[in-house]
Amino acid sequence: MQKFSVETGIVIPLDRPNVDTDAIIPKQFLKSIKRTGFGPNLFDEWRYLDHGEPGQNTKNRPLNPDFELNQPRYKGGTILLARENFGCGSSREHAVWALDDFGIRVIIAPSFADIFFSNTSKNGILAITLEESLIDKLFEQVESIPGYQLTVDLPEQKITLPDGQSIAFDVDAFKKHCLIEGLDDIGLTLQHTADIKAYEEKRKQEAPWLFS
Repeated sequence: MQKFSVETGIVIPLDRPNVDTDAIIPKQFLKSIKRTGFGPNLFDEWRYLDHGEPGQNTKNRPLNPDFELNQPRYKGGTILLARENFGCGSSREHAVWALDDFGIRVIIAPSFADIFFSNTSKNGILAITLEESLIDKLFEQVESIPGYQLTVDLPEQKITLPDGQSIAFDVDAFKKHCLIEGLDDIGLTLQHTADIKAYEEKRKQEAPWLFS
């Protein structure tokens, strides 16, 4: 998993509440358990004017010019600004994989669905909750300033605005550690490799028939 420390990036505003995981990555694309390859179909039904199918070449599909991800001013954005209850709906982890594969490193919203929120940190994305009044302020600034960027500093737990002002945010200490160190569930387990090997050797002596 990619480590997270400080991210400076263009902000993409998605001014819609209750964005569910089927909108983030439609069900027809859930045909792989690999974590890569989902980015081109992120927000597929909003992003394209036609209906997408697995294996279809997205380069030849007509884009919806009104959708935020397709607008030139937000090209290359890595910070997604959203509304309440982001990531609701089914628990599919593919939704986070699609956001990560597209290049989203930070999601800022008033609230998140619980399972989606848990999946973000396990896949290298920092999800930040802020009061709705602050979210409103950020939406206003993003809309009025082309190329609007934020700097998100995880070790310092602060967001720096273009004018130099900063906003503090809370983050669970364990999730912060995992993001900074780039540790997903497998990475956490591998930190105990020596103990696992020692246990296996002990079991081979105690019950050799299990290993024959």
